[in-house]
Amino acid sequence: MSSLTYSHTSSNSNTNIFTVSRLNAEVRLLLENEMGIVWLIGEISNFSAPVSGHWYLTLKDSRAQVKCAMFRGNNRRVTFKPQNGNQVLVKARLSLYEPRGDYQLIIESMQPEGDGRLQQQFDELKMKLAGEGLFAQTNKQPLPEHPKCVGVITSKTGAALFDILDVLKRRDPSLPVVVYPTMVQGEEAAIQIAQAIGRANSRNECDVLIVGRGGGSLEDLWCFNNEIVARTIAASQIPIISAVGHEIDVTIADFVADMRAPTPSAAAELVSRDNSHKAQGLSTRQQKLASAVKHYFTEQKQQLTQLQHRLERQHPKQQLERQSQQLDDLDGRLKRAMAMLISRHQQKVERQLHRLQLNSPAKRLSAQQTQLARAEQKLLDAMDRKLLQTGHQLALAAEKLDTVSPLATLKRGYSITQNQDGQVIQAASDVKTGDTLVTRLAEGEVRSTVN
Repeated sequence: MSSLTYSHTSSNSNTNIFTVSRLNAEVRLLLENEMGIVWLIGEISNFSAPVSGHWYLTLKDSRAQVKCAMFRGNNRRVTFKPQNGNQVLVKARLSLYEPRGDYQLIIESMQPEGDGRLQQQFDELKMKLAGEGLFAQTNKQPLPEHPKCVGVITSKTGAALFDILDVLKRRDPSLPVVVYPTMVQGEEAAIQIAQAIGRANSRNECDVLIVGRGGGSLEDLWCFNNEIVARTIAASQIPIISAVGHEIDVTIADFVADMRAPTPSAAAELVSRDNSHKAQGLSTRQQKLASAVKHYFTEQKQQLTQLQHRLERQHPKQQLERQSQQLDDLDGRLKRAMAMLISRHQQKVERQLHRLQLNSPAKRLSAQQTQLARAEQKLLDAMDRKLLQTGHQLALAAEKLDTVSPLATLKRGYSITQNQDGQVIQAASDVKTGDTLVTRLAEGEVRSTVN
């Protein structure tokens, strides 16, 4: 892989000094041009689908994560709605989002992990064996024009065997058939199929073999996508017809076999003769031609796919996708900034409203009214205490006055005599003949005249 070289230069030379923009652009080109296509399994998180139609997500495992983008031109082909927590298999190319310097994957296809992993293994083995020439038409053996004995490698209880025997009995009852029973599903099926092919070759009692089974899911037919089975078919000295599943089912065994039949019944028709055996020979040649054409188109499609990948890396569409991603990123940043600005403004308004409430005249008036009520109550309390104190003092003074009051003396039997001017008579010399005297008793008074 290419690398960027940095060297120490003087301040007068800046030829090896990168700007951040140039560095990110160079790294993006390195990732896109050198790494090519990668397959990746991971768990979806942070999935988002903005109005632009593009998808943005993070793929993670227990120890790491990577950001991803899947543009709408590609995600329209996805047959399920991705959700956070989904385990998926993606086909992607490495890139870098230049504005942030984020390393990311540009996803081209996405499948649920189970189906996707099997499909990936299928594609990888297909490309590997095709590269070795196992699918080449030049390596295929012609079928015998008039087979003397037919071998059938399949399950002894499966519908495929009964379909084959029924066709052979109807078309050519005299044709000998040898059945090599084997499992055609499960973990041990591939080994058993390879062993049955080897056993048929070692016995050398048949001049054509039919290998197959009835239809099923990708998992059901998986033993016919096994590398051991493929290489055993390719090494067989006896021509082999692959008859796996229905017409729409395609396996690695179909590509490596000398002939592919769309169904087990069709395979039986290929090896049996009837009144139209000449037409059958023509059909066989047509099948070979169709197989050769199909193989040619497969190779051309692979080359075209490689050229398309190279073209896509240079296509303006990628620039448009990057710009669209930048717009989505800017839109998200703008929305977050607006939300933050609105939040700050709301907080400022709430603070000002709180300050206004604190400084409100109504609140201050209420506080002053409370203070006035408290002062009034204090004044009333003080007046009550003052009146109580004054009354107490008055009672004490009255008690003292009563103690020294002449009225108290009068009550003990004494009396007070005063002249008509109100002067108290203390001696006889204080009066003269004809004076009027007033003698005050405890109860009432007596008036007398001095003679």
